[in-house]
Amino acid sequence: MRQLRSLVTPERELRLSVEAVDTPPPGEREVLVRVEAAPVNPSDLGLLLAMADVSQAVAGGSLDDPTVTAPIPEPVMRSLAARVGEAMTVGNEGAGVVVAAGASPEAEALLGHKVGFIGGATYGEYCLASPRMCLQLPEGANAVDGASSFVNPLTALGMVETMRNEGHTGLVHTAAASNLGQMLNRICLADGVPLVNIVRRPEQARLLREQGAVHVCDSSESTFEVDLVTALKNTKATLAFDAVGGGTLAGQILNAMEAAIVAPDAPYSRYGSDVHKQVYVYGALDPRPIELRRRFGFAWGVGGWLLTPFLARTSGEDLVRLRQRVAAELTTTFASHYTDQISLREALDVETLQRYARQATGEKFLLRPQG
Repeated sequence: MRQLRSLVTPERELRLSVEAVDTPPPGEREVLVRVEAAPVNPSDLGLLLAMADVSQAVAGGSLDDPTVTAPIPEPVMRSLAARVGEAMTVGNEGAGVVVAAGASPEAEALLGHKVGFIGGATYGEYCLASPRMCLQLPEGANAVDGASSFVNPLTALGMVETMRNEGHTGLVHTAAASNLGQMLNRICLADGVPLVNIVRRPEQARLLREQGAVHVCDSSESTFEVDLVTALKNTKATLAFDAVGGGTLAGQILNAMEAAIVAPDAPYSRYGSDVHKQVYVYGALDPRPIELRRRFGFAWGVGGWLLTPFLARTSGEDLVRLRQRVAAELTTTFASHYTDQISLREALDVETLQRYARQATGEKFLLRPQG
């Protein structure tokens, strides 16, 4: 079978290739999936591109066996030391047909079925997966429908679950016009959760409003900070999930939360309000340091949030509930839309690579390993 690999060399170079490797047999509690579709998610790009400078990417190899190389900045190499010399598989999730199964009952039960799954090597023609990490697709759904059935849906649901578990009653979400953001908007509308959507362009604001979003704030507008305070007063949201990461946005959100909480005529307090305000950073669209200009008192927090630790601390009963909802609403609430579908070979076309590396809102790439 053919599989995409990402290698960091001692010469500070990223090397991407499509390698011919043996198709692995499933173990007793594994299934082998013929991968028909796998999304290109930001979480995949971190491993795939290793923070290399893809603006300087160079094509190599042959038409049948293409390669791409790109330089890696010296400061980045220090964080990649454990990767040097190891050609790593890529791809967190995908969908396809189970073509072989181990002897365990849970594995055999999936044989011949279409599934969405988490596998860790989905950018290849075949991939092993645990039955526990497979979602049998509902009748009528295809691999494209199920390709993004784990990461984005469970992340969006995880945000709402986190809100409830930590005692908040409303949410703020940045880069909110993304596929994930649109899912979160649909969940919040259905569940009656107040949501403030932050976007970066007027057309993104229009897109969300057309989908029923009530509170949309465009950070490119001169009125952004006033609009954000107004939306936070209306929603009483005190928890934000930030896909941007760097720059001033996290601090702007915390300051706006504090301004929405403290009435203009409230008595002065040098400690600010006692309402806890929290921003969880779950992405890195902006690689700069997070800049906080504190006008939000002392009841606040900024931390990281990832899907995998969330799933690890979620009970089995709750995981079943969340996955059942994804299956039931796969082509509605949790539908993903792709602007480009590419083969393994096309993924190593330099111009195409540079496009999906931009992680532009409104552009979503789907890898079709079978070509």
